Parts: sequence; structure tokens; C-alpha cells
Amino acid sequence: MAWNEGNGKNPWGNRPDQTPPDLDEVVKNLQKKVTSLFGGGGRGGRPGSSKQGAAGLWFFALIGLVLWGLSGVYTVDAPERGVVLRFGEYSESTMPGLRWHMPWPIETVEKVNVAQVNRFDYKNQMLTADENIVYIEVQVQYRRADAQAYLFNVQFADETLKQVSESAIREVVGKSTAESILGLGRDAIVQDGKLLMQETLSQYKAGIEIQSVNLVKAQPPPEVQAAVDDATKAREDEQRLRLEAQAYANDILPKAEGEAAKRSEDAQAYKARVVNDAEGEASRFTQLLAEYEKAPEVTRERLYLESVESVYANSSKVLLDAEGSGNLIYLPVDKLIEQGARGGLRDSQSGAGPTGAQGAREDRDLSGRRTRESR
Repeated sequence: MAWNEGNGKNPWGNRPDQTPPDLDEVVKNLQKKVTSLFGGGGRGGRPGSSKQGAAGLWFFALIGLVLWGLSGVYTVDAPERGVVLRFGEYSESTMPGLRWHMPWPIETVEKVNVAQVNRFDYKNQMLTADENIVYIEVQVQYRRADAQAYLFNVQFADETLKQVSESAIREVVGKSTAESILGLGRDAIVQDGKLLMQETLSQYKAGIEIQSVNLVKAQPPPEVQAAVDDATKAREDEQRLRLEAQAYANDILPKAEGEAAKRSEDAQAYKARVVNDAEGEASRFTQLLAEYEKAPEVTRERLYLESVESVYANSSKVLLDAEGSGNLIYLPVDKLIEQGARGGLRDSQSGAGPTGAQGAREDRDLSGRRTRESR
């Protein structure tokens, strides 16, 4: 069933023969109600309408005052600092958190991010101390460390920073040679430039702290790039050869020093041995002289026998004291020499046993017995 069937009413609760209310009439009725609320009921108003209008005015005024006071509530984030201005003049700085200030137009708040690291790039051609031209590209990173100084001491702090950076880089490059800028002097340029920037900003009290200065690119003009590349390659070869020579020196010098120390120790040992031998020989001769003075004949005979013994001990011949020579062909001379050599070796190792003439005599007796046994 349709909405206009059955009960004979439309959705607005009117009868079918009534039309919707006029919009102009609705507006007029609303204006009358507002006028009567503020005491503007005119001659046809009720006697208490003026009091009701005053009460409504105070109510709206109180609402407006509360809203105006709430407009002074603000929040400062963790990396920020709030700067309160009273009629445009600095009043105080506020830390992070929920804060309140007297609403506009009495006080306003400027927020400055003191933790964010900002950067800007600068690139241009510059003249060096040796009247060469180099292309420089620099990247500067900074932060706004002091919010009050950043807002009040310098009018355009960021633009001032760019100008100060350009001036500092030009001054440092103007005092350096092209070879140092393109070679090993890049770090010095960065350090000197950063120091000069910070000193100038501190004098201005700009409230800006330089975090780092990076020399992104330093190269000569394109017209001389090929020649500079050749010079750079030559410098790199020089540095490489220098490092290789240093490595060779580091390898050979310790060996030479060790060999020198070893030879010095060997010489000291040889010196000590020779001196000790000489002292021992001198002491032995002194003792022998004392014995010789006591018994010259015996000592002379003893020295003779020891000399003959030392000579025969190093000889490859065998001397026999025997009558006749018929049985000499049966003597194993090579075996006797070998046996004597083994006996001497055993004596030298054990420090005991027959030596010299005594050993020769024992060999002779042994050979004699063997000869007799063969007969």
C-alpha cells in the first residue's frame, strides 16, 4: 500500500488537502524567537523578555570566554621546543608536553624542531690558490640547536646558513692548491670548512649547529679532465710503489736485523771459546812447567810419547814390532784400521778405554796372537 493510501495523511502528518509550510514564514518565526531571547521583543513583547535577553547574552559571553581560553592549549612534541611570544616579544621557552598560553592576540607560540637534521647542497666552480678552477659540490647537514636564537637573532637563519657555507668553502678552497683539493687534501678542506662555518654562525648567534660537511665532488673543468686523470693515475702509481717499497723494507729489515744479531752472538760465543781455550792452555802449560822443573827427563819422555801418539792416531798406517816379516801377508790391515777407528769412536763417546800408543800395542798383541793361532 502506498504511503498516501489508507490513512489519508502524508509523511509530514498533514491532510492531503494541506500544502507544506512556507520557508519564509519559518525564517520569520525563528527571527522573532531570537529577538525575544535577547530582549528585542518590541512593543508586543512580554514584560520579562528584557531580563531573559540579558541572561542569554551573558550565557553566550561565558561560552565564548571558555572557548577563547581553551584556544590557548597547545602540545609540544618530543623533538620540539615551544617559544611563547607575548605581543610579538619573547616571553619563555617550553619543553615537550601539554602546555597553555594566553590565547591570541595576547600570546602566540612558535614551535621549532631542535632534533631534526636538515641538509642543503651547494655546488659551484671556485678559484684555488694556484689560480686553477675546480668544480666543488658540498653537502651540509645541520640542526636548529637553540630555538630562541634561531627565531630572534637572525631574520632568515636558513638563508644566512647557506651564505655562510658558501663563503667558508670559497675561503678554504681559495687557500688550497688544486692538487691538494683533487688529491689528499679533501679531508682538510672539509674539516676547515666546518670549523669556519660554525665559528661564523656562533658569532651571529644564529642558534644553528653544523653536524657534518661532506665534499661530494671535487673535479677540474671538463676541458682539462683528461690531463688531470693522467696526473691522478701517476700519483696513484707513486703511492702504490711507495707502499710496495715500504712493505719490502718491512719484510727485509727484520730478517737483516735478526741475522746481524745472530752473527753478533756467534762472534761473542767464538770469542768466549777462544779466550777460554787460551786460558786453559796457559794454565796447562804453567802446570806442565812446574812438573818439568821437578822431573825434566820423565816429563820430556812423556811429552814425546804423547806427541807420537797424537801423530799416529791420525795416520792410516799400521806399525808392528815383530821379528821377521813372513807372516805379514796374513794380517788384515783394513780390518785393523776399521777396528781402531771404531774403538776410537767408542772411546770418544764413553770417555774411557785405551787410546794412542796403548791401543796400538793392544792391536799389535791381538794381531800377534792371531798370527800365532794361524800358524
